[in-house]
Amino acid sequence: MPRRSIWKGSFVDAFLLRMKNQREILLSRKIWSRRSSISPEFVDCSVRIYNGKTPARCKITEGKVGHKFGEFASTRKRRPSRTNIGPGRKGKKFSLSAIWHEKEIRFR
Repeated sequence: MPRRSIWKGSFVDAFLLRMKNQREILLSRKIWSRRSSISPEFVDCSVRIYNGKTPARCKITEGKVGHKFGEFASTRKRRPSRTNIGPGRKGKKFSLSAIWHEKEIRFR
């Protein structure tokens, strides 16, 4: 994956640059800029990152510095696994030999 040039530096939106100095405003701030990089000034802040529908709460830690805000707000909806949805065909078991036997009867 191509990386941004080192001489350009990391990308941070202009309004986030202004918010770095005012931490108390940043604590209750919604962030729409998912493409902005997380800088060390944001550590120990709790921000809400927009995921396309609603803002998702995210606590910024030292391990997240250098990543993008959008990496921590999933845009996809989690769906439960198919095993947890309804009873389905629980009691019926099919074997391949039974299916092949039915096909032979049809073609005779």
